[in-house]
Amino acid sequence: QVQLVESGGGLVQAGGSLRLSCAASASISSIDHMGWYRQVPGKQRELVASITNGGGTVYADSVKGRFTINRDNTKNTVYLQMNSLKPEDTAVYYCNALVIRSIRVRNDYWGQGTQVTVSS
Repeated sequence: QVQLVESGGGLVQAGGSLRLSCAASASISSIDHMGWYRQVPGKQRELVASITNGGGTVYADSVKGRFTINRDNTKNTVYLQMNSLKPEDTAVYYCNALVIRSIRVRNDYWGQGTQVTVSS
């Protein structure tokens, strides 16, 4: 079982920055995708950014140019650097690990979430 623990959330002013960390209990080199999602009450959880074990990255259009995902395999940790934060970035941010077992079988693991609040 892969356990994920997020940290780094908090309250910041618009235009400020935060760095979220996700520490995994397993080698992230063996995880196909590590990513960050966020969710606002009443809305679906959405992908913010993800990174493959090959280093490829994907970003939501709303955060491109502002957020950066990276990983440190030696620490089994994935980071999300968030710059130029906007009030609309306010959400609970969840770390996600996706392990692709086969074409039809995938295992998803989730952290407990960390609150990010951006004030106007």
